[in-house]
Amino acid sequence: MRRLFPVTDQTPATTPGDREWSLDELAEAYAYPVPAPGEPRPWLRANMVSTLDGAAQHDGRSQPISTATDMRIFGTLRGLADVVVVGAETVRQEGYRPARARAEFAARREAAGQAPAPAIAVVTASLDLDFSLPLFTSPPVPTLLLTGAAAAPDRVAAAEKAGATVVVAGDGPGVEPARAVQALAGLGHTRLLTEGGPRMLGQFVAAGVLDELCLTVSPMLTAGDAQRIAGGPSVAVPRRFALVSLLEEDGFLFSRYGRV
Repeated sequence: MRRLFPVTDQTPATTPGDREWSLDELAEAYAYPVPAPGEPRPWLRANMVSTLDGAAQHDGRSQPISTATDMRIFGTLRGLADVVVVGAETVRQEGYRPARARAEFAARREAAGQAPAPAIAVVTASLDLDFSLPLFTSPPVPTLLLTGAAAAPDRVAAAEKAGATVVVAGDGPGVEPARAVQALAGLGHTRLLTEGGPRMLGQFVAAGVLDELCLTVSPMLTAGDAQRIAGGPSVAVPRRFALVSLLEEDGFLFSRYGRV
């Protein structure tokens, strides 16, 4: 069964029933907020999946706890974003490839003044990445590397030689979340999407820069010691988010929460 539970007027009025949600319906359901007049404010959303018992991965990867509809939403969120922000460890574990230009989103992206495909921005202190991977050798738009001012010069040189754009977003070796958001906005990327991993998402949460969480709740139990969707430093006071929309299919819940 496929059901859509409207929460705000940002959600499509139609109820898909048992048919597959179209990409246009999903794009409307997950549209970024309309920016206020003047200089647009960056909006950072996260897209994660979790089992009923809180596992963000199984055997180190998110794919085993996902579903085909989750991947359609995953593709839709990429189709709406200017840039996808991801941690270096997730790039290694998940075998990240460049985001591809998709004909289904071409008109929407052109109307919004976006490139044909979102850039991938990798958060990395060490720049210890394999620059022979397709993420660096054949992206439709140059891959960005967010790092600190103290990054090793030889690794910066290697990244730039591989065609990546190195963006300094911290005074030390690492990346400061708020600086990362502002640095991307300075490049014209205001529709931001992060796909983790959990440690990086936890840093964004702790820094108070996350605006929205798109969370797929998978009807599975895994036990074990897998990571939660966010880890690392805690916040002094739990941050409150409000439910924006909720989709359901075969027990999977596709939720969207925005900061209050």
